Amino acid sequence: MRLFRSLTLLMTLVAPTAFADDLYQVEMILVRQNAVPAIVSRAAPEDWDAGAKRIDPESFRTPSLNPEVEKLTASNDYSVLMHKAWQQMLGESPVKVAISDGKEQFGQFPIEGTLDLKLGRFTDVGADFWVNQFNADGLVTASERLKQESHTKNGQLNFLDAGHLGLLIKITSLTAPAPREAPEVVPD
Repeated sequence: MRLFRSLTLLMTLVAPTAFADDLYQVEMILVRQNAVPAIVSRAAPEDWDAGAKRIDPESFRTPSLNPEVEKLTASNDYSVLMHKAWQQMLGESPVKVAISDGKEQFGQFPIEGTLDLKLGRFTDVGADFWVNQFNADGLVTASERLKQESHTKNGQLNFLDAGHLGLLIKITSLTAPAPREAPEVVPD
């Protein structure tokens, strides 16, 4: 019986931790790398959001990565296309959110896309964004596309590189204690 209790205790220590839904801040910066030629793809589909949940306007927050945006803008190597920050619940179940920017024309926006987010030891991120060009009638004639997947480390700024378009993303827990800084000198 003692062996059984020890085995049970050992299994609870070794078993992976379940991640409950928790409140996170998601901040993203969509950029165009000016030195890389744009890759124009087919026009964005009309169902670009594919049933993804729109972010509640009450969830948007003031972005905290403004110094990074200033550096990107000042370098002339990048054009910042969109910068947004919001709060949302994340957990082990995937969440898909729709994000857009600019004036809507016939259900499409100058910048539109989705983020798939799933919390784990790292957060799995699937980004699918379109930068659209419209004709005089308001119809999408051409698009640039960023489609990228990544395992991002929570609390750190991550870059998803898709050639001429890139996405900086930072996902930070609003309920977990902030990670401690690593010491500059590691003692022997």
